[in-house]
Amino acid sequence: MKTRNLSRPRIAATGLLALLAGCGKPQTSGDATSFAEQRYRAHVERLSSDEFEGRGPGTGGEKKTVAYIEQEFRAAGLEPGIGDSFLQAVPAIEIRTTPDPVMQVRGTRGQVVLRNADDYVVWTRRPVPESRVTGAELVFAGYGIVAPEYDWNDYAGLDVRGKIVLVLVNDPGYATQDPSLFTGTAMTYYGRWTYKFEEAVRQGAAGLLVIHETAPAGYPWDVPRNGAGQPQFDLRTADYEAQRLALEGWITHEAATRVLELAGENYAALKDAAARRGFQARPLGLSASVGVRNDVSERTSYNVVGLLRGRASPDEAFVYTAHWDHLGTGTGEGDTVYNGAADNATGVAALIELGRVFAATKPRPRRSVLFVAVTLEESGLLGSQFFAEHLPIPAARIAGGLNMDNLAPIGPARDVVVVGYGASDLDDYLRRAAEQRGRTLAREPTPEKGLYYRSDHFNLAKQGVPMLYPKPGIDLVNGGPDAGRAWLDAYVANHYHKASDEYDAAWNVSGTLGDLALYYDVGRAVANESGWPEWSDDSEFRAIREASRNPEGA
Repeated sequence: MKTRNLSRPRIAATGLLALLAGCGKPQTSGDATSFAEQRYRAHVERLSSDEFEGRGPGTGGEKKTVAYIEQEFRAAGLEPGIGDSFLQAVPAIEIRTTPDPVMQVRGTRGQVVLRNADDYVVWTRRPVPESRVTGAELVFAGYGIVAPEYDWNDYAGLDVRGKIVLVLVNDPGYATQDPSLFTGTAMTYYGRWTYKFEEAVRQGAAGLLVIHETAPAGYPWDVPRNGAGQPQFDLRTADYEAQRLALEGWITHEAATRVLELAGENYAALKDAAARRGFQARPLGLSASVGVRNDVSERTSYNVVGLLRGRASPDEAFVYTAHWDHLGTGTGEGDTVYNGAADNATGVAALIELGRVFAATKPRPRRSVLFVAVTLEESGLLGSQFFAEHLPIPAARIAGGLNMDNLAPIGPARDVVVVGYGASDLDDYLRRAAEQRGRTLAREPTPEKGLYYRSDHFNLAKQGVPMLYPKPGIDLVNGGPDAGRAWLDAYVANHYHKASDEYDAAWNVSGTLGDLALYYDVGRAVANESGWPEWSDDSEFRAIREASRNPEGA
């Protein structure tokens, strides 16, 4: 059995973004327990309306959202999941950042002036009034990865203390398409920008800029640009300075090309070299000056947790998760509300409907079922992190779970895509449910996007809980895989994290309802049995699970 250190993670991102699936009803006891299109649509439409102000944490939109979910959980027949409350308080800080309008980069050959939003974005998660670097040395550290198990260290022989690090997005496996290098096309956690910031902190850097390219990042420049314009959140910790960079951010590859030319380097050649073993990271002979001013506030956001108490083993559970938050509101002319209809009013509506169907089905399952609407997903999976670290039922007693995020409304499909295919026995539960409805499981079409690390199941998995992250299929009944991919590409390009992600009455949600039947089947099966789904033998989470059940090694 292989075990892996999560502080230096190496798992392949078998996560996927693919869209909807076929129809069907859960095998329950009557019409009262069928998934209802009218109810589902009503939840999506309401949660993504302008009334909810883009469901931004810490806003009036949060108050309306949390109240709505609690109301619907009560109406569904669920009990409070956090003691006598439906709400789990998540202590956070909110940082509203105003960056400098320009970043100045100087060298012996002259200078380059970069413009905020167009060329770069920066922020800090340190709760300080101002964070600034002046004349900080720029260094290029390849992919910014230290991975002993891959015999890879981009920081070898490089002193970055007090400096700004420039790194490439994704990892060398994707860059080379070499299956023997990292995990080939599939992104590892080392490829995620979150890891790169974490490693830069360990190396003592003052800041880090990730060079954006659409293909290896998995999304266009609009995504980091729009995200940086929103308030930044973080969980409250005791020592921010030791855990956070003075500046974090992104830079376009066009701007990075100009910076590297000033240093006498060719971007394409440097990128190619950085993906090869033996590459030596290097100082660039340049300095950069940029800063941000912050408005810092302590906030309390909320997870909403509903409980269906098990009839025989209430101290054991299956858990469903979906994030309720989105990007809130922006500034400027035109539509400034980031409604987040697909992302993730669809998932919350599914969570509510699953709770209603479970509560209406008799008899209740043996185990309890938790329905968890988490906050601060868009800020780095913070709500699910807090939930996973403060579980109402110990992780060792949670048999498994299923996460729902962005249930795209494009009609029925022949397949069901699985994020992390082969990670655990839960795949078998989903396969059996799918086969009963004439469908198949599919692997990820875009493993380079690293979606395994971009949704809330990841935090529960890190506690050892087997987690399933299914996505609607792309092999559409009407149009096949080409139609599914075309919809996905158009959504990412035109609507993902944009104000245009709005509810449309013309959406075809028949596939979504069919997917909900599958999700119900999986949760019902696990909640009704006495056995325990297991991680696969080569999963890094298997050892965590075993340790949680046998904490003293007896």
